[in-house]
Amino acid sequence: MAATGANLTEAEAANRLMRLAREIARHNQLYHDRDAPEISDADYDALVRENAALEARFPHLVRQDSPSAVVGAAPTSALAKVTHARPMLSLENAFSPDEVHEFVRRVRRFLSLAEDEPVALTAEPKIDGLSCSLRYEGGKLMLAATRGDGTVGEDVTPNARTIGDIPQQLGGAPAVLEVRGEVYMSKEDFAGLNVRQEASGGKIFANPRNAAAGSLRQKDPAITAARPLRFLVHGWGELTEPLGSTQAECVERLRGLGFPVAELFRRCETVDEALGHYAAIEHARADLPFDIDGVVYKVDRIDWQERLGTVARAPRWALAHKFPAEKAETTLERIEIQVGRTGKLTPVGRLTPVGVGGVIVANVTLHNRDEIARLGLREGDRVRIQRAGDVIPQVVENLTRDEPREPFRFPDHCPQCSSEAVAEEGEVDVRCTGGLICPAQRIERLKHFVSRGAMDIDGLGEKSIEEFAALGWLHGPADVFRLGEHRGELLGREGWKEKSVDALLGAIDARRGFDPARLLFGLGIRHVGIVTAKDLLKCFGTIDALQAAAAGENGIAELSSVEGVGPVVAEAVHDFFHEEHNRREVADLLALARPAAYVSQARETEWSGKTVVFTGSLQTMSRDEAKAQAEKLGARAAGTVSAKTDLVVAGPGAGSKLKKAEELGVRVIGEEEWQRIVAEA
Repeated sequence: MAATGANLTEAEAANRLMRLAREIARHNQLYHDRDAPEISDADYDALVRENAALEARFPHLVRQDSPSAVVGAAPTSALAKVTHARPMLSLENAFSPDEVHEFVRRVRRFLSLAEDEPVALTAEPKIDGLSCSLRYEGGKLMLAATRGDGTVGEDVTPNARTIGDIPQQLGGAPAVLEVRGEVYMSKEDFAGLNVRQEASGGKIFANPRNAAAGSLRQKDPAITAARPLRFLVHGWGELTEPLGSTQAECVERLRGLGFPVAELFRRCETVDEALGHYAAIEHARADLPFDIDGVVYKVDRIDWQERLGTVARAPRWALAHKFPAEKAETTLERIEIQVGRTGKLTPVGRLTPVGVGGVIVANVTLHNRDEIARLGLREGDRVRIQRAGDVIPQVVENLTRDEPREPFRFPDHCPQCSSEAVAEEGEVDVRCTGGLICPAQRIERLKHFVSRGAMDIDGLGEKSIEEFAALGWLHGPADVFRLGEHRGELLGREGWKEKSVDALLGAIDARRGFDPARLLFGLGIRHVGIVTAKDLLKCFGTIDALQAAAAGENGIAELSSVEGVGPVVAEAVHDFFHEEHNRREVADLLALARPAAYVSQARETEWSGKTVVFTGSLQTMSRDEAKAQAEKLGARAAGTVSAKTDLVVAGPGAGSKLKKAEELGVRVIGEEEWQRIVAEA
């Protein structure tokens, strides 16, 4: 894995960014939605950091579906959805003291602070739980919601009311107060729960985080009430009045309202003091009553937090300093090959179960053919595994690679359909070429089509997809809308009563005329995520028009001209619509699903879609802050002036950019007028 992309060509970097976006999105879904992660926190963080490094080196290749702009995963359809009044963001990660010092330096640069200006931080343990937002109105708990994808979460209000740490009524609180924190389970309570689960024949949970997440997201609040859940506050969302002028004051105010706060929460005058507190928390980690995976630092001054704002998926004023990974030794008993919906052959290692950091692990993802070769892995090898957090680990070292034994032979044919399995030029992933004739791909493509981020058809889960496919009712996405033809047959099957059958068919009918971007995403075209699907339809309007353009003589060039769509994506879309069987399937689907033309859901403002250039020496803000203000208005902050520029904000010392703006007749304003625009927007 290339950590910085230093040796990659531009084409290789575009390809790698595409694969990282897809892989990280899948792991987000597994972790946040299914509570069933496949890789360790350290492994996930490494993917995110590789993506960030590549984007820094090739900023013009940043994708619309970049992981740097994604928080969590879309909420499951099992619970009602809730749109957060203010987004619940993720945090940027650091893994060394140098990175923490750099975080503070970035804060100074952004705010144009003097080198000797103190930057106080707060530091607190990063609890490994499930993020939850509690909304109080008039002091009464009105809503509890999970983070979900950061914008839309799940309504868990009845369940949250059963948690003793969560006050039902507040005295002296703002009229509207959103409190944010972590729902968790203590180590002791987790052990006791698993003992009771085993005795009753129930599910055994892998770790406290999964137990807490599964317990909070129950349809029946009585199940949640029977689970020993706790809550710890670490922040807030929407407020009708400030809680204080500093992070420390605000947290103390929340403590006074009756919310539990981490005992190890501290205000630190300097970054060195914060790092010292990190060391103290790490030393106490094993003795804490709950799992933690790091320390969170926040800029203490609230007015600075507001100026710093956010970038993509995270605030600029906060940082998570992660702990080092934990390691153990075990035996790689066998290597199995799984086939995904895109045909990718993924090797999975089955381990002799071993305890790592208090959790028993038995599986590990081996990523791809190259990773197996790099480590020289064979069945029977003794390996060292690494675990950071609560998830399936990664192999970091093969301890017996020098022992004479036959190497593992990665299959060159699909284990599901026996079609040839090949790696495309420039890629490490090996894929089955069987397409829709491959049962593994067909089933996975159908699961993807009905999933939350795509068509979101409630009641049509994995088991139902597999059942209906085995009966011959489902061959492609269009067949989902023909399931009504099998109503009579379905009523005669075990587990299907009239009420459940009608609910399923009603959910399917409700998706006729549905969002065309989600339908396009549901087709499973390689490299096309939901953001890319929206970008394509913003340009072409309908899937029919997109297909006509893609299949045309200049299809790749036309697709590449769409903002946010690079050559790799354009080629994938062109190749998909170039295939006659895909065009037939799409035509069949559109006739049954009948999606309307795409309509952007973005809020339109006077500055949406316009281009702003900042030049000269800005006096009241840094260049980064100015760009962030433009982005909040829906505008694009560009670095050069052209005929497409809508506005130039010029400070003292403006030179060639100001001159060019005047030559082109572009509107030019000063910094003071720009600040009025920001304030009035």
